[in-house]
Amino acid sequence: MTIKVGDKVPSATLFEMGSDGPGAVSTDEFFAGRKVVLFALPGAFTPTCSAQHVPGFVNNAEAIKAKGVDDIACLSVNDAFVMGAWGKDQGAGDKVRMLADGSADFTRAAGLEFDLSDKGLGVRSKRYAMVVEDGVVKALNLEDGGGLTISSAESILDVL
Repeated sequence: MTIKVGDKVPSATLFEMGSDGPGAVSTDEFFAGRKVVLFALPGAFTPTCSAQHVPGFVNNAEAIKAKGVDDIACLSVNDAFVMGAWGKDQGAGDKVRMLADGSADFTRAAGLEFDLSDKGLGVRSKRYAMVVEDGVVKALNLEDGGGLTISSAESILDVL
């Protein structure tokens, strides 16, 4: 079942590249007592994700945080090494945290996975953006299809 507004985000361990290598990020701790924008996409270094989705959040990070958001995070079913390299490539810096859901544990628990095995990509995350306050989903903009519309940074700014 797909997560919906009013639901608590699933408990899972994500990973983030740090100066000493990959570090665990507990979703229970990450979302607790904070307002977070989490956006997810099918894969690092893929065309729409690299050309539009991540750059939109990097470029609008200041405006998003000015609306009371504590953190912005990008999630993909990739490993922390790939997410770290992609974050550097995208200039994410301290604007957008690049979180790896390498085994799709969070993605599956949220019911937001889809299977791209026929294209050699395995299970991936659907494209979406959500606003989470103290671990509870307050807004969920889930794309219907392959485009980038309602999960864009600009759309999330409208929600905030």
